[in-house]
Amino acid sequence: MSRILRTLAASALISTLAACVVTRPPHTQHPAGPNPHDAAVERLRQVDGRIDNLGHRLDTRVNQGYYPLPQGNALHHRLDEIRNEAHDMAGQHGGGISPDEQRVLNEELDTAARAIGE
Repeated sequence: MSRILRTLAASALISTLAACVVTRPPHTQHPAGPNPHDAAVERLRQVDGRIDNLGHRLDTRVNQGYYPLPQGNALHHRLDEIRNEAHDMAGQHGGGISPDEQRVLNEELDTAARAIGE
């Protein structure tokens, strides 16, 4: 009789353990974040947007008489150079810029913003 009880207890234990086994779904690839190309293109858009804002601010300051037209034109020329530099960088990377390139461009735009006046 004790052999039958041990067999039943062992069977119960095995069936309990079998119920605890969890099957995993097949491994699915979770995206690690935004697409790197999209992020690079967004960085270029941010630089372009900042250049546009500085250009509008410069136009306003020239129209209000803070700067003579030749000085305003020179500052616009500098903004155009920075934009061309950004697009040259983007052309080398499939349409976007790296975080380091964005940092360098923003430093140049900081200098231009100080020249325009904040």
